[in-house]
Amino acid sequence: MVKDNIARVFERINSASARAKIDPSGVRIIAVSKGRQVKDIEDALACGLNEIGENRVQEAALKHSDKRLNRYIPLVKWHMIGHLQMNKVRDAVKIFDLIHSVDSLRLAYEIDSQAAKIGKVQDILIEVKTSPEATKSGFLPGEISEAIDKISGLRNASLKGLMTIAPLSGAPEDARPYFSLLRSLRDKFNKGFSLSMGMTDDFEIAIEEGANMVRIGRAIFDS
Repeated sequence: MVKDNIARVFERINSASARAKIDPSGVRIIAVSKGRQVKDIEDALACGLNEIGENRVQEAALKHSDKRLNRYIPLVKWHMIGHLQMNKVRDAVKIFDLIHSVDSLRLAYEIDSQAAKIGKVQDILIEVKTSPEATKSGFLPGEISEAIDKISGLRNASLKGLMTIAPLSGAPEDARPYFSLLRSLRDKFNKGFSLSMGMTDDFEIAIEEGANMVRIGRAIFDS
């Protein structure tokens, strides 16, 4: 099942990349394993995916330490894609290769501090609130310039790009303005930044708008 699902995901990525006139090999699939079993992760890794996304630090820690995944280390890259609480930062920097959801300067400073304690430079993305929903976290577009300036000065947190989550909608095309806004911010401040945007329902639109990381769960793991 997972093998066939991944093949279909690659087909969708190839089609979206062709429309965007980009190389599909530049699009990284983050397999979102929230609520999945280690066996599911094994199946995805066996099919060639090597980037795993988790929403919760505690769940990620259990999977990260599972001996069944040992044979895939160090190929596996772990991504924190959910909201990161301040009291979980110490554990997060021990697990994750990239933290996508840095939504405040306070959090960035704590990541920098905790990473320094273990001699690590933690790669991070700034989460941008591109839509007005009260439930969404992140820097407002008008706050990005200051955030980039301050975070770029940290010694143990390395800013790699921007992330956003589009509002839930029954129509994937509805996500385009939010992805387009993130791309315009990237182009304004640093064209070398990565863009993490797009999930199962809208990742093709995200790719068309410049995403080079897409966070996909259901399209990989659901039957």
